[in-house]
Amino acid sequence: MGSGKLLLPIILHFVFISHAFAQSIIQVSPHKTRIAADHKIRVNDGLYCESWKFSIETNDAGSWNNIPSRCVKFVQDYMTGDRYLSDSDVVSEYGLDFAKTVNVSGDVKDAWVFDIDETLLSNLPYYEVHGFGYACDKGIDRDFYQMGSECNVGWTLPRDVFEWTNSFWRSEVFDENSFNDWVDLAEAPALPASLNLYNELKQLGFKIFLLTGRSEYQRNATEKNLLFSGYSGWEKLILRSHLDQGKTATVYKSEKRSELVNQGYRIHGSSGDQWSDLQGFSVAKRSFKLPNPMYYIA
Repeated sequence: MGSGKLLLPIILHFVFISHAFAQSIIQVSPHKTRIAADHKIRVNDGLYCESWKFSIETNDAGSWNNIPSRCVKFVQDYMTGDRYLSDSDVVSEYGLDFAKTVNVSGDVKDAWVFDIDETLLSNLPYYEVHGFGYACDKGIDRDFYQMGSECNVGWTLPRDVFEWTNSFWRSEVFDENSFNDWVDLAEAPALPASLNLYNELKQLGFKIFLLTGRSEYQRNATEKNLLFSGYSGWEKLILRSHLDQGKTATVYKSEKRSELVNQGYRIHGSSGDQWSDLQGFSVAKRSFKLPNPMYYIA
């Protein structure tokens, strides 16, 4: 009986403390918490830019044509840092894991499709001196260098960003002629993760098709660059003919994949840095999107 009398006050005391503690949690203002969270997002460019990059890589942003001005330096740091290489490694490892589950038959019709620019080859040496992205000089207004409707790719930056010429950052309007000169040099290095995946797929018996938005007149330079960077043994290199000019990348690449399917090929995997490399029709059974926050191609 004595122990029972002692237990009752302890239980009542515990109930009182628990009730008071619960009240203190309930009374925390959700409004204040929300304001604090909003404030953190506003002042932390790194956090915002990580979220922005997530949205474009998952295609939640859809078609986009500008890097937010607060993220220009973020893109530079990402593309030249270890994170870009690590992200590419992980994507390619998932691709290889999937490829190993495919029962490659003896009819040599099991295929994998690769994009080239920012997928097999990295144009970072070019972008490091040309602003880390595309911009178009059509439709310039007072406050912005803004891409016009005739541009398929690009980014819009505040004028002061374009005119910022300190030692570590300078952005430029995309110049197709200078980029084509870079392509002609045939010196773009391989993206290490993609080169490893490419070679592993060959060992597994896949037929490899290279499907690029580059034009037919760039075939020799493209083949030279691929060989220079360590790629060999592809089944076919597909470039835009004069009949493909003016088509969006999604339509053009879908049509070319459809031709492969009609020839009896089974496209198991596809690797590219743009959603237009992977979407449309006659798509692969699995698609693997490599990171690229520099530009968007429809």
